[in-house]
Parts: sequence; C-alpha cells; structure tokens
Amino acid sequence: MKKHNFSAGPCILPQDVLKKASEAVLNFNGLDLSLIEISHRSKEFVEVMENARNLVKELLNVPNGYSVLFLQGGASLEFLMTAYNLLKVDGKAAYLDTGAWAAKALKEAKLLGEIDVVASSKDKTYNYIPKNYAIPADVDYFHCTSNNTIYGTQIKEFPKTDSLLVCDMSSDIFSKQIDVSKFDLIYAGAQKNMGPAGTTLVIVKDSILGKTGRKIPSMLDYQVHINKDSMFNTPPVFPVYVSMLTLQWLKDLGGVAAIEKINEEKAALLYAEIDRNPLFKGFAEVEDRSLMNVTFNLTNEEDKEAFDKIWNAAGISGIKGHRSVGGYRASIYNAMPIESIQVLVNAMQQLEK
Repeated sequence: MKKHNFSAGPCILPQDVLKKASEAVLNFNGLDLSLIEISHRSKEFVEVMENARNLVKELLNVPNGYSVLFLQGGASLEFLMTAYNLLKVDGKAAYLDTGAWAAKALKEAKLLGEIDVVASSKDKTYNYIPKNYAIPADVDYFHCTSNNTIYGTQIKEFPKTDSLLVCDMSSDIFSKQIDVSKFDLIYAGAQKNMGPAGTTLVIVKDSILGKTGRKIPSMLDYQVHINKDSMFNTPPVFPVYVSMLTLQWLKDLGGVAAIEKINEEKAALLYAEIDRNPLFKGFAEVEDRSLMNVTFNLTNEEDKEAFDKIWNAAGISGIKGHRSVGGYRASIYNAMPIESIQVLVNAMQQLEK
C-alpha cells in the first residue's frame, strides 16, 4: 500500500531525490566509493557544497553581500548562535513569541543578554500571530519564527524595523517567495523542506558580523564558518548532498514561485474540507493559518477511534497532533503531492458518511 507521509519532520522528500541519494550512498559519481566515505576535501564533495550554496542563492534571489552556510546543530543551535553573533555586550534583543520554538529561541538568548518579548500568543495556546506590536528602537535585533509547526500558524507579513531582522524559517523555507534583502539573518533546519535532519541553512548579511564586542567560540562564530566555506569542521556530507538534490528538484519544477502556487492549492483543498465538514474544526485562527502545517481537531472526541481506523486503512501516516495541541496535524511540505491531500480529504468525508 502507498503511504501518504504527513510527518512534521523529518518529513517527506521527493521520491526522485531519495532514489538518487540511495544510489550515491553505494557509488557516488562513478567513483566506486560511497558518498559518505569520500573526503569532504575532495573536489567531488567541494563541488556538492558549492552547488548547494549556489542553488540557494538562485532559488531565493539572495543579494550580493550575503553568505550562505550549511552548518550543524539544527535550528536549536542557531538559537544560541544568533545571540552570540548579534547581541552586543550589555545589549538587548526583541523577540516575538509565537510558539514552542520561538520560546526556546528566546530562552537561549537570555543566557547572553536582556530580551524584550514584544508580543506573545501563549494566552490562546499559540493559535494566532500577534499583530500591532511595537519593536523598541534600541534593540540589537528582532527575532521571529515564520511558521509554527506545532500550532499551524504562519506569519503572512513581516514587521518593518530599523533594527536587524532575524527569522527562523525552518518549516517554510523554499515554500513561498521571500525578499531576502529585508532580512539580516535567516536560518532553517533542513528536515522540513530541504533534506534530512543533520544540516542547517544559514543566510547572513556579511556587514552585520563582528560588532558585538564579545569573544565568540569558534564553532559558534559565523565569520569562522564563512572563512572556511562551511567546512571549519567535517560537514554533514549526506544531508548537504540530499539538500542539493532537493533544491535541484525544486529548480526543475519551476522554482519557488511554482511551488508556492502548488502549496496554496494543497492547503486550500484541505482547509476547505475542515471548514465544510461539521465533524472537524481548525485549530489556528483563519487569517494566520499555515500553508505547511494544517492543525485541526474533531468536533466530538467520541469519533476519534472511528477516524483513526479510517485514515490508517487509507495508508496515511504521521498526522497525529502534537501533545500540546492534540487532535491532528497534516504537514504538507513541498514534496507532498496533492493526491495525498485528497486521500486525507476522502478519509474525512468517509467519517462524515
């Protein structure tokens, strides 16, 4: 039976990418050596790293003056690296609290300085994005999380600020068009839309670095990684390679503009059923609904056993909601085909019947 993978991450990847990646593990580029056993200093892997970085620049129209890095540690390490590299000694930063990951980011930053939480949606279990908040003029940077995987909310319009703008785009990077020039630092774990867990994409404006007045450990210093072309230490060769393949797949599909249109169609199909079907209700506020993570609950919890049997029988996987929200979460990242969305819609309609 075909599986329909709605996992929140590590998540679905294109089948063509998985096939090419598996072949490379056995025999990479006809070398009769595995991708994961060749030197990361070899010209073959240096070419992989360069291709991956260039695809990021091309797909997101990254302006001159920005560096693209593939690092390790996930977004969780970026929570700390952001503060180390941008928060001045005795400085202050502003954070928008829109979910569990945003809260973890500000927790790490508090280790290094004063943090001003400008707004929070914790009062309603993070089911909306705060609006009309003020960002203080005296902060070193403002940090936000573009898409909240657990709660199914997404920032539709980013605030204007005179301070540096930092964004964790782990779960919606490459899913829609963005103007990179409006941001000073973007970071994203690979395991949602780009590749397997193990590498983290960082896009940083070069001119903002080296101004904190603090000593930064080498592994946490963006400038060190820029100087070494993402190879200060042995890079995660397999995740970088699979990310390169996924970015090439996206380019061949027509790029970010093309996938954005597809993603809008997929989300519209599923949200329409949630709103139409009296047995279901959406969790997130309508205006803040995510195009990547669709969160919903049953109107009557007594239907849970019956619905779980239906979607399991249909080959659906990974739609159980996060424990803090309950219900269901359908993660519909770039590689999720619309046919799988229809299978879930059919399951919801079967429960209704």
